[in-house]
Amino acid sequence: MLRISVIRDSQKGTRFEVEGWLVGPWVEELRRLSDQALAESGKLSLDLEKLRYVDSSGVALLRNLASRNVTHLNCSPFIQQQLKEATPCR
Repeated sequence: MLRISVIRDSQKGTRFEVEGWLVGPWVEELRRLSDQALAESGKLSLDLEKLRYVDSSGVALLRNLASRNVTHLNCSPFIQQQLKEATPCR
């Protein structure tokens, strides 16, 4: 299960707090919401502090979002290891 809390700040763009497991159909849901947020505000950050597991399609999505200048915040060492080839977490 995945929970995505949306926090909007007109100056800083949009931040998603992503919590749980980024797997299966939840990957597409995060992709859809991310595309929408980027289209609306142009800035997006993902707070991954409470993200516990990411499958291979979730890793691919997070790497793709990083290539689109989406910032990853508060990664656990486990998630950071999976994403290290794409971007460091802050």
